[in-house]
Amino acid sequence: MGQTAGHSAADDGPAMKLGFRPGQVVQELGWDEDCDDDLRIDIEDTTGNELIDQGSGEVADVVLQWWRDDDGDLTDALVDAITELAPGGVVWLLTPKVGREGQVDPSDIADAALTAGLSTTTTVSVAEDWSGTKLVAPRS
Repeated sequence: MGQTAGHSAADDGPAMKLGFRPGQVVQELGWDEDCDDDLRIDIEDTTGNELIDQGSGEVADVVLQWWRDDDGDLTDALVDAITELAPGGVVWLLTPKVGREGQVDPSDIADAALTAGLSTTTTVSVAEDWSGTKLVAPRS
């Protein structure tokens, strides 16, 4: 079934399954041509907002961080990702699935998240080529 204007099929989309809600501000980091545009569009349709870039000056409810193994230091990227994140916000770290070019070892994700002051909670399939790991600040 195709998606039409409005929210007729939004409840079935990956954005809703990932917990995105109307009105949320979502900052996108690490975009490149290999990113899943259908997921990006579904997030914008679900939230009703365009994805914002780093340095926009807005506080984000969610950070969407695309990451590949050769993108650099994941810990540094996660520390940067949380600089404009609202208290109680989440980071969705999107990495290529196992067997795909650029895949990231789950232990590397866990180590980087811990060093950045985040905890991994869930890892799910978010698109044909991408997995998402939900990262949150530990509750104190």
